[in-house]
Amino acid sequence: MGNLKASIQKYEQEMIAFRRDLHQHPELQWEEFRTTQKVADEMDKLGIPYRKTVPTGLIAELVGGKPGKTVALRADMDALPVQELNEGLAYQSLEDGKMHACGHDAHTAMLVTAAKALKAIQSEIKGTVRFIFQPSEENAKGAKAMVEQGAVEGVDNVFGIHIWSQMPSGKVSCVVGSSFASADIFTIDFTGRGGHGAMPDACIDATMVASAFVMNVQAIVSRETHPLDPVVVTIGRMDVGTRFNVIAENARLEGTVRCFSIETRERVKKAIQRYAEHTALTYGATAAVDYQYGTLPVVNDEEDALFAQKIIQDSFGEDALLQEPPTTGGEDFSYFTEHTPGCFALVGCGNPDKDTEWAHHHGKFNVDEDAMKMGAEMYAQYAYNYLNN
Repeated sequence: MGNLKASIQKYEQEMIAFRRDLHQHPELQWEEFRTTQKVADEMDKLGIPYRKTVPTGLIAELVGGKPGKTVALRADMDALPVQELNEGLAYQSLEDGKMHACGHDAHTAMLVTAAKALKAIQSEIKGTVRFIFQPSEENAKGAKAMVEQGAVEGVDNVFGIHIWSQMPSGKVSCVVGSSFASADIFTIDFTGRGGHGAMPDACIDATMVASAFVMNVQAIVSRETHPLDPVVVTIGRMDVGTRFNVIAENARLEGTVRCFSIETRERVKKAIQRYAEHTALTYGATAAVDYQYGTLPVVNDEEDALFAQKIIQDSFGEDALLQEPPTTGGEDFSYFTEHTPGCFALVGCGNPDKDTEWAHHHGKFNVDEDAMKMGAEMYAQYAYNYLNN
């Protein structure tokens, strides 16, 4: 433990510089070519073999000096289509309308640093550490693509980290059970009959149909799901109408569903279909629902989460362990734990003195870089302890 901690501290400034470079050059989903190459360059320096995945991403493997199991460590790499609002920041994004507004630049830098620390004790490792640098997390497609390209084949356990601005710096959480919710996307197209705004009797107003659906759909949460089973149904976009004096013929709604139970997920999906069809029928319109599954819920394996909690306490002290409540945010890390046991931890990076308490996906989001050494050490300690103990 002491050797890994010392290595992380040794490489801390390199880690910060690496993260800042990625922050200045953010790349969106499936466009992470520069980021992938930056990681590849670091693996080349370390002499850790790797293969690039298609179209972006990278899987590297460090084979220890002794035989054993295989543990995978995952970091995501993609940025968001968000305009950075941190004016005057020395490493502000150089790409207009693109920003690392969720901390994936920090995740990548932390995992690279963990690879450096583990490489230094390679001969002591019993087994293999697989480093998964994943693209396209923000659209919930990258993890699934990596799994299809063999990311968890032969893996006995998988561990991931998310930097978390809602938690104070110096705290780490890895709860037993539910951590992140499923995250699905749905689109509903209502079709009525358009016409002159002064002649509503000759029309079927799609605006009325869509509005009624928006007002009624929340009854699914309040009346059709268990009150102790969290569910979120959000209509985030409504596109209807063309002109002030034209009754709309078409309306499109886009929304998301978040929950922690697969059974509840299916129930809500069916209810949305029913509400859309019956609302349309009431007004004489039609409805077409397109429901797309996104991420699965992230549910931490009990044994692995308790194992991670012990690492947190041993590495950073008992006060560092925090039991952060589950979030209805989505994380496609769930596609790795669908196939392999594992767990997912949150590393606090919120610091009011450094103005790093902004919400994820906000234009002023930033990371307390002092927290990154905790994340890098968690990666390294989890892998070493899992394989050697």
